[in-house]
Amino acid sequence: MNRTIFKIFFAIFLLLATLIAYLTLWPTGLKPQAWYPQEAPKLEGKFALNDILSNIEIFGSEMGEGPYEKIVYRYGTGPEDVAVDKNGNTYSGYHGGLIRKFDKNGKFIKIIANTGGRPLGLALDNIGNLIVADANNGLLKIDGQGKIITLTTESEGLPLGFTDDLDIASDGKIYFSDASYKHTYPNSYEDVMEHSANGRLLVFDPNTEKTKTLLEDLYFANGVALSPQEDFVLVNETNEYRVTKYWIKGIKKGTSEIFIDNLPGFPDNISVGQNDIFWIALYGPRMEIADYLADKPFLRNILFRLPESTRPLPPNYSFVIGVNSEGKVIYNLQNPSPDSFSPITSVKESDDYLYFGSLLYDGFGRMKKSKLPTN
Repeated sequence: MNRTIFKIFFAIFLLLATLIAYLTLWPTGLKPQAWYPQEAPKLEGKFALNDILSNIEIFGSEMGEGPYEKIVYRYGTGPEDVAVDKNGNTYSGYHGGLIRKFDKNGKFIKIIANTGGRPLGLALDNIGNLIVADANNGLLKIDGQGKIITLTTESEGLPLGFTDDLDIASDGKIYFSDASYKHTYPNSYEDVMEHSANGRLLVFDPNTEKTKTLLEDLYFANGVALSPQEDFVLVNETNEYRVTKYWIKGIKKGTSEIFIDNLPGFPDNISVGQNDIFWIALYGPRMEIADYLADKPFLRNILFRLPESTRPLPPNYSFVIGVNSEGKVIYNLQNPSPDSFSPITSVKESDDYLYFGSLLYDGFGRMKKSKLPTN
């Protein structure tokens, strides 16, 4: 064999050997767990395809005119959640920590605070304080003057790794989630790929200033919502396509059960609206490759070693469902268009509108409830 050709083949061999060694042996720090999802439900029947969410209008993109607003404009993306007050004003949090307030017409009012972290779930307490689940900084309170007060950063000695969503009871207790005590917000993909139970459902009591763990070993504990009667609280487990119920009153107090299982997408936030409807935002529809790789942790480790740009992600697809207190699907709202407002990460209901959060837009979505199908 010609020496030059031999050198070329040898170089190719070394390159391939190095690549194979990297893909199979290079340590990632992940410990992927095998799991066995149910067959994904077909998009028919109660999940039949539709384009109802094509009626979403995007608003809340406006920034203020002052120099401070211009400086932080680059952080004005990703309104993951929306809180609505009794006057129809809306509040949303963005990458970089910015929290902005808009009037009912979507006109910018002011920046109320900058947490310096990543505000996710938002809710107003009964005296108008904004309670924030900040992925980086824990559970926060922002008062009427914009003062930021840290409520808690740990539970029973274990620090919060990824404070995600919350709901507030009439007695002031704040129920919230720690999506993963192991993988922080910038590393959420690691938690998905690992599929280990690092999430928790927690409660903070403002009277005692103590935090208690209600549930642990959850698979990416995401959205949180109290029932209208406040006898149970729901928490979304994104990585298991399900919602779990935890009883806080009654004969089942302190126990948990599956509320709804085998969802057609990745459940993100959840909120309770009118007529006892729980609105569940689905980040995107199920992906065949994700379910295929579920029981193949070795292959998931290989995939994780590939460049970030090659990682499979859900397609652009708006998807929201509304279920009643028994977990029955009442509303099925979709828009499969590549131009859809997606991914939808949260849904909040007011008297006239549904509001939608997303990680990728500089504004949030709104749709008139008159566009909802009649049931």
